[in-house]
Amino acid sequence: MVRWTYTSKADLLQIYNYISRDSIYYAKKVVNDIVDKSENLDTFPCMGRKVEELEDENLREIVVYSYRMIYRIAENNDIHVLAIVHCKRNLTKDILSK
Repeated sequence: MVRWTYTSKADLLQIYNYISRDSIYYAKKVVNDIVDKSENLDTFPCMGRKVEELEDENLREIVVYSYRMIYRIAENNDIHVLAIVHCKRNLTKDILSK
């Protein structure tokens, strides 16, 4: 099962609000595409690549447009989407622990 953390939901809202200043259509499209990618994780949890900055086998990412969807594979194979981070932003553990 794919679960979204409070932080990752807040990240999606922030992305939507930012893009919607220019285009509501594209804001919806980007957010929907990110969510759609997460739905594949239930079947293929290892489809994302390992997060290079953080040496943890269970932390993975999928790039959608210019955003990194960071997720953790839990022991019971549940997927926890931790954050959606812009590719130009430096990724640190504190971003994932909000």
